[in-house]
Amino acid sequence: MVAAITGFASSFALVIAGLHAVGATDAQASSGLLTLCFATAILCIVLARVYRMPISFAWSTPGAALLIAASSTTNNFSAAVGAFMVCGVLIVLCGLWPALGTAITRIPRSIASAMLAGILFPICLAPVSAIIQIPALAVPVVLVWLALFRIAPRWAVPAAMGVAAIGIGVSAGSGWLTSSALNIVPQLSFVAPTFDWLVIVSLGLPLFIVTMAGQNVPGFVVMSTFGYSVPPRPVLVASGAATAIGALFGAHAVNLAAITAAIMAGPDSHTDKSKRWVATVTSGFVYIAFGLAAGVAVALISASPPILITAVAGLALLGALVSSLATAIDEVSHRIPAAATFLVTASGVSVVGIGSAFWGLLVGALIMLWAASPWPRRRA
Repeated sequence: MVAAITGFASSFALVIAGLHAVGATDAQASSGLLTLCFATAILCIVLARVYRMPISFAWSTPGAALLIAASSTTNNFSAAVGAFMVCGVLIVLCGLWPALGTAITRIPRSIASAMLAGILFPICLAPVSAIIQIPALAVPVVLVWLALFRIAPRWAVPAAMGVAAIGIGVSAGSGWLTSSALNIVPQLSFVAPTFDWLVIVSLGLPLFIVTMAGQNVPGFVVMSTFGYSVPPRPVLVASGAATAIGALFGAHAVNLAAITAAIMAGPDSHTDKSKRWVATVTSGFVYIAFGLAAGVAVALISASPPILITAVAGLALLGALVSSLATAIDEVSHRIPAAATFLVTASGVSVVGIGSAFWGLLVGALIMLWAASPWPRRRA
C-alpha cells in the first residue's frame, strides 16, 4: 500500500500535465490516467502471482516529463497516441528480439542520462518560478516538502501534493467540484491514432529510450540487487503490449518499476523473500482504487494554476535529475558530449518539427563519435 500511494501521489499530477501538454482534453487525460492505473494493476497482480516474485510495474515518469517537453512539437493528441503505440511496439520487440534490447542498453549511459536530465531540468526549475508567481500557494508546498525531505523522505512529495490540493481547493472554491464537466466516475475514451513521422521521431522514439534506459533497465537492476532473477521476455512483452493497447485510451507508457520496486522487493516488505510478491499484488488492487478516482484528480489539476502542478512535479523529479546529471558526467571522456546533449535537450528547440530530445541525443552521439575518431591524427 505504501508503494502504491507513493508511486501514485508523487507523479499523477505530472502524468495529467504531460497528457494535457500534447493535446489531451480533460476527458482524455482522465481516461489515460485510469488506463495507466488499471494496466499497472493487472501487470502487478498477474506477473507477481505467476512468477511468485515482487515484479512491480509503474507508468513512465520520465516519459510523462518528456510529454511536457514535447508540448512545442504537437498538440494533436491523436498523433501523440500514435507515438505512444510505436513506443509500445518497440518495447515488445525488445522482449522478442533480444538484439534490439542489447542495442538500447549499449547507448552510452552518459548520453542517455544527459538527455533525461535535459528533459527534467526545465520542470525542476518550476518550484522557483512558482514561488515568485504564486507565493501563497507555492511556499507552503515547498516548505512541507523540505521538512519531510529531512525527516520522512518517502512521504515528502505525497505530502507536498496534499498541501497543493488543499491550496487549490481553497483558492478555486467549490466550483471545480460542482462543475457539469466533472466526471466523478472516469470513463475510457477511445482515441484513434494517427502516425505522423515527425511526432514519432520527436516523441515516440525518445519515449521508448527514456522508458527503457530510465525505467526498465534500472528496474531489472533493482530486482537483481534483492536476489530476484526477473525473466526479461515476459516483462517486456507484457508491458510493451499494455503500452500499445493502453495508448488507444490515452495512456503513454507502462514499464517495470524501479524506485517503488525497492519498497516491495526489500526486507521491509517481508523477512521471507519468497513471500514478498504479496506486496506487489496488494499494490495492484490499490492502483485500481486510485484509477477510479482519476476523474476527480484531473478536475483538481485542471482547477490549479499550471505552474503549481509543474512545481510539485519538479520537486518529485529532483532526485531523478541529480542521478541523471551524476551519471552523465561520471566518465570524464564523455563529459563534453553529455553536456552538449543536456544543453540541446534543455533548450526546448524544435527543428523541422522534431523536438529537442531527439536533437540532443543526435548531437551528443555525433560529438562522441568525432572525439573518438582516429582522423585527423595528431602529429607526433
